[in-house]
Amino acid sequence: MNGDVLAIVQAGGQGSRMDVLTRERAKPALPYGGTHRLIDFALSSMLHSGLRDVWVSLEYQVASIDQYLAGGRPWDLDSSRGGFRRMVPQTGSGPATEDGFAFGNGDLLLRMARDLEARAAETLVVTSADHVFNADLRDVIAEHRGSGAAATVLTSEVTKKEASQNVVLETASDGTVTAVHEKPSRPVTGTVATEVFVYQTAPLLEALFRLRARLAGETDDDDSGIGDFGEHLLPDLVARGLVRAEPLPGYWRDLGRPEVYLQGHRDLLAGKVDVFDHPDRPVLTHWPDRGPSRVRPSGELSDSLLAPGCDVAGAVRRSVLGPGVVIEEGALVEDAVLFAGTVVRRGARVTTSILDAGVEIGRDAVVGTPPTSRVAREEELVMVGQDSSVAERTSLPAGSRVEPGSTV
Repeated sequence: MNGDVLAIVQAGGQGSRMDVLTRERAKPALPYGGTHRLIDFALSSMLHSGLRDVWVSLEYQVASIDQYLAGGRPWDLDSSRGGFRRMVPQTGSGPATEDGFAFGNGDLLLRMARDLEARAAETLVVTSADHVFNADLRDVIAEHRGSGAAATVLTSEVTKKEASQNVVLETASDGTVTAVHEKPSRPVTGTVATEVFVYQTAPLLEALFRLRARLAGETDDDDSGIGDFGEHLLPDLVARGLVRAEPLPGYWRDLGRPEVYLQGHRDLLAGKVDVFDHPDRPVLTHWPDRGPSRVRPSGELSDSLLAPGCDVAGAVRRSVLGPGVVIEEGALVEDAVLFAGTVVRRGARVTTSILDAGVEIGRDAVVGTPPTSRVAREEELVMVGQDSSVAERTSLPAGSRVEPGSTV
């Protein structure tokens, strides 16, 4: 890929919708499939798209992900020229709307404007870091550069119910985007923006500065008002006829909500996720060294995934276990995702739950209840924050939330 293409991975959002799972963790650092983190998919796709200059923007709980990123080394981005660059908020170096923490992923691009002007890349590839996908974007980038468009939006087809939680696009027969609807209550289509974009830098910056001037006075001094890309940036470019849509092939899902996070793991177990099926573009990760997992004579496994280092003496059904998880004899884990180092003691039952790292479920405790629907529902999902303990014989009903470090 030519050196005038720059990739930006936006990994800085607070991720408040993930509740107790992101109290002490950046959302892109959440695990997926037991062996990977969400940010792995964006960084691996940038690498396999031939993009060697990759900036990762970090804002919230930076310490929870900084060591994991390791200067881009796990994704072969640790170059002495260009390569990986860690972008964090700055203050006192420019206008208030270009300093400090961003108020959305569109606003974030404005706050990076001076760096983008200095880098002077002709083309930008921008992606969020909490989506599961695996893409080689070289053809998309080439088509975009030849199209004359200011932006190309990668799209996916979802149900209309799911579309209501995303940015919905209407397109003409030639792929030109004609309308943008942010989280509509009644979507007209199931075509959604995947938050993977290819921009031409000059018209993007022009739009950002134009929007800042137009929205001045409507918000606080340090907020440009641009917000997320679907609020003002994309509609502005669409109104000028400068945006085209391109389908993103393969599996894609935004795992930024608890019920969708669980559903994304159900998809993986059901064989609907193809992101790990491409030997020519593996999803790379920064993985700690652990020994193999062990299933003891009393252990029972059914339709589940185990990361390295697990010790299973109980029953595990339709679940994903992170590294070093221990399931004692007589325990049952079903329809659940368990993060690294979690322990489920003898006789405990865990159902339709997400247990963060270092959680301990006491003997004979009951966490969660069987789901009532094939589609995951937030109100049925139990989430227990990291380093928490659930005491012996305690019952946590469907919908329970346990804050990190708590004992219940």
